[in-house]
Amino acid sequence: MRIAKSALIQPGGNVAYAVSAVAISLFAFAYSLRFGQVAILLYYALWLPLIAVDYRKVLGNYNRYIWIYAFAAFAFLSVFWSAAPSVSLRAAIQYLTQVLCALIAVRVMDVKTLTLGIVVGIAFVLVYSLLFGRYELDVIDNTYSFVGAFASKNQLGFYASLGVIACVATVFIFGERRLWMAAAGIVGLLSAYILAICQSATSVLTTVVVLALMVGLRVVLTLTPDQRKLLVIGGGTALVVLAVAGVYLGAVDAVLGIFGKDSTLTGRTYLWQQGIAAAAENPYFGVGYQAYWVQGFSEPERLWEEFFIGSRSGFHFHNTYIEAAVELGLVGLLIVVLTLLTILWGHLRRLIEDVRNDGSYLLFTIAVLLTTRSFVEIDILTPYTVGTFLFYFCAGKLMSARRQPDFSAWARQAQPEPLAH
Repeated sequence: MRIAKSALIQPGGNVAYAVSAVAISLFAFAYSLRFGQVAILLYYALWLPLIAVDYRKVLGNYNRYIWIYAFAAFAFLSVFWSAAPSVSLRAAIQYLTQVLCALIAVRVMDVKTLTLGIVVGIAFVLVYSLLFGRYELDVIDNTYSFVGAFASKNQLGFYASLGVIACVATVFIFGERRLWMAAAGIVGLLSAYILAICQSATSVLTTVVVLALMVGLRVVLTLTPDQRKLLVIGGGTALVVLAVAGVYLGAVDAVLGIFGKDSTLTGRTYLWQQGIAAAAENPYFGVGYQAYWVQGFSEPERLWEEFFIGSRSGFHFHNTYIEAAVELGLVGLLIVVLTLLTILWGHLRRLIEDVRNDGSYLLFTIAVLLTTRSFVEIDILTPYTVGTFLFYFCAGKLMSARRQPDFSAWARQAQPEPLAH
């Protein structure tokens, strides 16, 4: 039995395979710690063999993707000065291969298919957590929260946030109806329920911000491209002013108080101070990719003890930029910031200038989600995470050709047929 190439690698023609691949990938990312190497090998088996189907189509011209590989390449170079070379080498290989798989996904899948795959994948992830999950005491703020089958309520909350956003996009951006609309409604309600019971302030606040952005963009997109530019500039300036005013007027503390948090963010401000101090010791190139949180090193051992991390693993500085500065110095930090800004600006520009661009509509909102979370999490710095996969998918799609709908053809089709005499 022969399978047509289009059923595997043709965007729009491989919906069954691509949706399944994305869904399984999300499940593998979510529970790789539980299922170990089996989950990771399954993830590789979904994407890497596509190269053998048609390597020209699947790989494309990788000279165009050099800037996307910059962080992974620098992580590799850090092996030469790493405090734990073997750890850095292993992690750099894992990170590079995940970037490669994400860019393969870019070549063989459109954004609508990605969205449907996220809906299906989130459904499996959340149902599994409901069936086999647990509540856990947070020793820092002394509260019980539902962590599901994860080690952290914030990671469970991240998947729930993605579920809400993908379900809204399925119906209101890509206009799916019938079966997919029903599925989006069910998964969206499940995601909202998980957000409520996991009590992750980070996930709830970022979800609210992104949903408000999606609604605002819907209004902006009713205008002409020139009008959009003026509105985005004016609206962006107003938001910055309101944000600064909110900080000085105590709005941040009031919002945190709703979730039972204080201005120290349950110890994160102290952790950030420790991270900044650690980064200052190796300011330019850092200690090496993932070479700080290594068992046996005095400083991480001290922080694990202070924050009651009995496993002595799976901990970080809860800030993408501090973590990047500690591991890869100012050079690594600059690469992360420039890559993130390129993704944000690239998709925002397409969204404003194109007559209609549903792909950039969703990918810009995902990039904003990752950006807002970057100040308290490290979703895009580690291998085998959904954040890293989506980050590089958003970057890769900027290299795709821009296709604007032919509205003149639509207009001709919409004209009524002349009446017969």
